[in-house]
Amino acid sequence: MDRELIIESSALTKMYGPHLALDSLDIRIEKGATGLLGPNGAGKSTFLKTILGLIQVTSGEGSVLGYDIRTQGEQIRQRIGYMPEYDALNPNMEAIYQVKYCGELIGMNPNVALQRAHQALEYVGLGEQRYREVSTFSTGMKQATKLACALIHDPELIIADEPSNGLDAKSREFMLNTLNITVQSGERSVLMASHLMEDVERLCDNIVLLHKGRLAAQGKIEDLKAIDKEVEIHVWGAASKMEESLKDSGLKVRREGRVMRIGHTGDETYSQILKSAAEVGSQVRKMHDYEASLEDLFLVIMERLGHDVKSSDELLEGSI
Repeated sequence: MDRELIIESSALTKMYGPHLALDSLDIRIEKGATGLLGPNGAGKSTFLKTILGLIQVTSGEGSVLGYDIRTQGEQIRQRIGYMPEYDALNPNMEAIYQVKYCGELIGMNPNVALQRAHQALEYVGLGEQRYREVSTFSTGMKQATKLACALIHDPELIIADEPSNGLDAKSREFMLNTLNITVQSGERSVLMASHLMEDVERLCDNIVLLHKGRLAAQGKIEDLKAIDKEVEIHVWGAASKMEESLKDSGLKVRREGRVMRIGHTGDETYSQILKSAAEVGSQVRKMHDYEASLEDLFLVIMERLGHDVKSSDELLEGSI
């Protein structure tokens, strides 16, 4: 898959009166699957509205699929599929006609839209339920219908806002698998906003993290995890003394009972762990590098941000 940029912004700024919603965003999003993360009020919704040309930027530039967000919003919206978090379906419409209607809204011929609606509903697993009214659907079926609405015109980019929110385990698994197939086999791109870190990590290779309207971090999840590298050990005996010794030597320690995770500061970390164990009489039964989850990474970044937003470079350098 080519790694060309599908979304790009330079000094993108948006103000609502005196309120600064987006602050000089320089963002590069490659083709594939990217997670859009950030706490409430981080600017995610404003960013999405801006890149879709739904609201005008105050200053700065941006493009989506090569189209200017300032002047070519209509062309952008014709080439993306949007799956909103909120309930955007007509409960009194049969699913087939709801999806067909979405196709017509973006200018598709009614006959073509109907044919594509059948295909889209089959793709999201609702082929046999396509003539049921939306009001009779479960939450998972409604989410699948919204995805079909987003896919009807075979867009190059799907923007999915909390696509697995409220789903049971089976529906959640199907949703993530469908999006993954869309990216891997369909060679389409997905920008997924979600608070479920596990889902983002399963689907996405890259993330963009916003905080207070500014860019906190962006890049490959695998690379960004390097900021929170730890060594996990299982100790037997004198665990409290072991923890105290490690902290006295300047290492950061997280402990749950006999399991400790020590911040990796270099190759000397391993020898310092063994030295501390020998000094206090602890046995290290197991020691291995601990692979952080995306949730771990998110918490570390937000902790390091504190009340001041730092650049991605500063985060990766371990600045506090």
